[in-house]
Amino acid sequence: MGLGPQERQPAKAPDVAGVLIALASSMILLWVATQKLPIGTAYAIWTGIGAVGAALVGILFYNEPATAVRAVCILLIVSGIVGLKLFSGAAA
Repeated sequence: MGLGPQERQPAKAPDVAGVLIALASSMILLWVATQKLPIGTAYAIWTGIGAVGAALVGILFYNEPATAVRAVCILLIVSGIVGLKLFSGAAA
C-alpha cells in the first residue's frame, strides 16, 4: 500500500547516511564478487539477493501476505542463486 503524501516524513540525516553506506557496501561487495565469479553470474546473484530481501522485508515489516505461493517463489529464487553459484565454473 505504501504511505500517502500526508504521511511521509522528511528524510533525516542518519537515514540518508545509512542508505548511502548500505548502497556503497553493496556495490563494493558486488565488485568483490566479480573478482571470483563471471559478471553475469555475480550480478544475477546480487539482484536475486535484493529481490528476496525486499520480499522478506515486505512480509516481516509491512504486513504483506506471507502465502505459500510467495514462499515457494522466494525459495525458487534462492535455489536459482545457489545453482548459479555452484555451476558458474568459478573456483571456490
